[in-house]
Amino acid sequence: MTRTVLITGSTSGIGLGIAIEFAKEKYNIVFNGLEPNGPEIAADIAKQYGIQSLFFPANMLKPEELKDMVNKSTEKFGKIDVLVCNAGIQFVSPIDEFPEEKWNAIMGINLSSAFHLSKAVWPKMKEQKFGRIINIASAHGLVASEFKSAYVAAKHGVVGLTKVLGLEGAPFNITANAICPGYVKTPLVDKQIADQAKAHNMSETDVVNKVMLYKQAVKEFVPVETLGKLAVFLASDGAQTITGTAMPVDGGWNAQ
Repeated sequence: MTRTVLITGSTSGIGLGIAIEFAKEKYNIVFNGLEPNGPEIAADIAKQYGIQSLFFPANMLKPEELKDMVNKSTEKFGKIDVLVCNAGIQFVSPIDEFPEEKWNAIMGINLSSAFHLSKAVWPKMKEQKFGRIINIASAHGLVASEFKSAYVAAKHGVVGLTKVLGLEGAPFNITANAICPGYVKTPLVDKQIADQAKAHNMSETDVVNKVMLYKQAVKEFVPVETLGKLAVFLASDGAQTITGTAMPVDGGWNAQ
């Protein structure tokens, strides 16, 4: 039977790359994103890979929209086998200047949405005795950097939530794992490069080489395809005993 994956923030960046890897494996895909051409992106991938898809512009800050997305997806496909919580935002600022509204938005989108979606898919996963929850955390879910108080706190929270879900899901063949990428060349990171250049008063090239990739042993951005292939593996039957983990994919950043 064809399996279904719901991926938040899947019309651009990391989420889109993950969606393409699941499409290659013939999953039904529930797309989500705020891009105006989101429906077209979902339809194009569905046509290219011969799969079925749905698109929802659900706002990660609105739990009722998240529940509705899960309910309507379940009505369409009968079940959600895999949940990939990928949607996220970033803001860089010293703690004494950090806007409270930015803190609230980052915590809501990066952390609370993963809780609300996991809660929404949980009953059906328990009933069918199968589920895979994959949270896209960050290397910053394991280590900290200056000027990223909300992002680091939220991603550490995602790792903690993942551990709890792994423990609670074990009796029901539900696994939960967090993927913790280093820097991936996405629109989000492009904005970070510009923000860091301003914060450090340095060129964007120096930000990449001296700030972002400085802590990585492998001086390269993490390929989106690497994250997608790992997510597909974690969703598979072969990963049934891998749960509650936080997996660094960061060029050796956390090895130091």
